[in-house]
Amino acid sequence: MSRSGEPTGVAGGDRRARVVVAAFYLVQGLCFAGLLAQVPTLQDGLGISDGSLTLILLLVPVVAGVGSVLAGALAPRVGSARLLHLCGPLVALAVLGAGLAPSVAVLYPVVATVGLLLGLVDATMNMQGVEVEQRYGRSLLNSFHGAWSVGGILGSLAAVLAHSLGWSLVAGLGLVAALGVAVDLAATVLAGPAGRQRGAVVVPGLATAERGPTVVPGAGAPATRPPWGPLVLVGLAVTIVYVADSATSNWSTKYIEDALGGAASVAPLGLAAYLGCQLLGRLAADRQVNRFGPVAPVAVGGIVGTAGLAAVTFAPGPWVAVVGFGLTGLGLSVVVPLAFSVAGRLDPEGTGVAVARVNLFNYVGFVVGAGLIGGVAELTSLRLAFGVPALLALGVVALAPAFRTPAGDATAVRPPARAPETL
Repeated sequence: MSRSGEPTGVAGGDRRARVVVAAFYLVQGLCFAGLLAQVPTLQDGLGISDGSLTLILLLVPVVAGVGSVLAGALAPRVGSARLLHLCGPLVALAVLGAGLAPSVAVLYPVVATVGLLLGLVDATMNMQGVEVEQRYGRSLLNSFHGAWSVGGILGSLAAVLAHSLGWSLVAGLGLVAALGVAVDLAATVLAGPAGRQRGAVVVPGLATAERGPTVVPGAGAPATRPPWGPLVLVGLAVTIVYVADSATSNWSTKYIEDALGGAASVAPLGLAAYLGCQLLGRLAADRQVNRFGPVAPVAVGGIVGTAGLAAVTFAPGPWVAVVGFGLTGLGLSVVVPLAFSVAGRLDPEGTGVAVARVNLFNYVGFVVGAGLIGGVAELTSLRLAFGVPALLALGVVALAPAFRTPAGDATAVRPPARAPETL
């Protein structure tokens, strides 16, 4: 272990890659949360009805799924690094475009563009994250998703700042877009020309990220395609997590204020506790995964997440619910990053197809969660509606064995298919 805390043998290019990839994760969280935090302002400004708003919000994950499929098709051909460097800044500009839309009719194609780009970047940044993790030979995906959580918190704070200063919607989203473009372009400069070439990882010094979809280098035989079976199992765990995430993001504030009688100043603390504990969980998880492997952290996380959602469901008052949402974020935080790690190990050719497939379950969970909680709440009550993700979270515990690696390690170094790029 070096003095910097990196494992001995980690090259300088690998460390630079880690910084570059983390920057793209941070900007993705910044843009996503920055736009969501401004949805009420956007609704009021354009006079959008609740029904139209629901369609607009559902349009984003649906089109993002298309973007993820597109990333899986394009990455083996043009390189996930090139796609990431191209689409990352475009997400930030598309977010600003939503604020500039003069009417609902214009907003729909703009939001569709946002969704498509979000899906492309979600998939390609995880492809690159998996590649960096495998070059390090230890778990890193949780720290990358922790960077996303930091970006999400910054995006929410940007909306708070804009409202506090009385800025317009365009100015508020302009701040998010400017920060996003600046950070992504800085990461692109840090990557250098070689890091943006077809088939390269985001910086030189790492192995190629995509080796072609049809032939194993030097073998002359058809390449092994990622198996659907194991991917579906970890994907189901991802779906469950995003059902809980969608329920918390969309309904926690209303639940605390309306069902539990919490003050308007207390109600948003449920989401804040969820995001804050999610960040803490991700920052601490890699060390546990490297020590115990992925199965135990996923199983324990599922138990903690279930306990948190149960506390929310049976909460006698707002503060118990706030604690419950915090436990939910803490427990379920590890599942999604480790699912992408599994996808990377199930894709020996490094095409990125497996990562793109797992990424689809993200959007499935978000869409299902938004409709499921609302539907159950309409038929019964919002309190009972939170019991649904509480029961589903037990499925994460049952699915934990699907995260086991062949050798029982958190990750494995994949040898380069050719000599590393150099500046």
